[in-house]
Amino acid sequence: MNDFLCHNRMRPEEVLCSRRQFLARTGMGLGVLGLAGLLSKELLAETAGPAAGVNHTQFPARAKHVIHIFAQGAPSHIDTWDPKPVLAKYQDQSLPGLNGVAMPSPFQFRKCGKSGIEVSEVFSALGEHVDDLAIIRSMYTDIPAHDVATVFMNTGSLRMARPSVGAWALYGLGSENENIPGYISLRPNGGSPPGGALNWGSAFLPGNFQASSINTGAGTVEGMIQDIHNPYFSQDEQRHQLDLVQKLNGIHARQLQKDPQLEARIQAFEMAYRMQMEATDAFDIAKEPQNIRDLYGNTPQGRQLLIARRLVERGVRFVQVWAGGWDHHQDIEDRLPQSAAEIDKPAAALLTDLKQRGLLDGTLVIWGGEFGRTVTRDRNGNDNPGRDHNNRAFSIWLSGGGVKGGTVYGATDEFGARAVEDKVHVHDLHATILRLLGFDHEKLTYRYNGRDFRLTDNFGKVVQGIIA
Repeated sequence: MNDFLCHNRMRPEEVLCSRRQFLARTGMGLGVLGLAGLLSKELLAETAGPAAGVNHTQFPARAKHVIHIFAQGAPSHIDTWDPKPVLAKYQDQSLPGLNGVAMPSPFQFRKCGKSGIEVSEVFSALGEHVDDLAIIRSMYTDIPAHDVATVFMNTGSLRMARPSVGAWALYGLGSENENIPGYISLRPNGGSPPGGALNWGSAFLPGNFQASSINTGAGTVEGMIQDIHNPYFSQDEQRHQLDLVQKLNGIHARQLQKDPQLEARIQAFEMAYRMQMEATDAFDIAKEPQNIRDLYGNTPQGRQLLIARRLVERGVRFVQVWAGGWDHHQDIEDRLPQSAAEIDKPAAALLTDLKQRGLLDGTLVIWGGEFGRTVTRDRNGNDNPGRDHNNRAFSIWLSGGGVKGGTVYGATDEFGARAVEDKVHVHDLHATILRLLGFDHEKLTYRYNGRDFRLTDNFGKVVQGIIA
């Protein structure tokens, strides 16, 4: 009798079950088995998501990777990419329908490249690449506040936390390299931009689609990626630990339920384990030839963009490069050239380097901020004035990845105060980015709380005029 009880005693994992599991194992069990037999392998693969190698593109992808250089702080469009010489006629005079007095740009514009597009003197190096750029001069957004507009540019949402553009790209395309994150955000000094992690988060998408945020201001790889090497355990010992965690998680998933947060955390552990070799190599720019390092320049943003190229080369889908310092409410004549100089040579080097390596055609490079600047002087009474916020007009540029180079799209009014021709909203920009990556922005969706969400919400139209 005792032997019978010992051999037939229920194991703990057999006792642990939810009400739903109980029904599935009894009354619904055969139905579930029957349904599984009817489901196609393709549908089962679809539920596994991009991490399992599924690709959600609806069109042939022109771009396979994105490098987004975020000029946080809101660059003045009329001092960089949108010349307005007529302002000189109204200097220190009121402009119709606008507050304040006109402030013409203190910088000269010159025609560059075969296309003859006018570019500000502050971007002398990028001006040499204008035939590879599509410049949108008619951007506009909803709210001229840095924190809100920054998150809006990165997520398409003004209210609730939504997945970032990079998270959607990784969700749709999947990863090319299982040993390094598919989405990486590079910050030059460890500081956090307005909105913080909301800018590179995955919100309701699975946690493995959020960005890994890296402080490129640290001098070493170990400083950029803290705890990249485990000082206590060998890699074999770490592998045994992870195998045990996976085994315990499997029991938990079978007997209770899958926990998305737990799954994401374990995936992060696995990624950290695999990154110990791959990331050490990817972030070590000392392995680049000296002429390449000189091309980018030994500056924070030069190192950032060189790392960005190395990441794209290794299959990272989306690299976000934070390049701020553009909030010029005063001293714009002195400060804007300094901000431009920090990115001008490195961005030009990036385009040169990508083209030389045959990577530009498959890499979409984007530069721009969260909104623009007023055409009137900021009302702070400073002798060396700057410009206030303006959400009704700003400029960005795109290059590579299926973009039609040597193109100017859209226009602002004669003063540069408002976008008036072929206006491009942030949702339109997002729709265009997704189109270049091979997606119909209305069909790349994720079901959450009973609703199909998408990056562009219920808006957005593709800017066909900049697509080659």
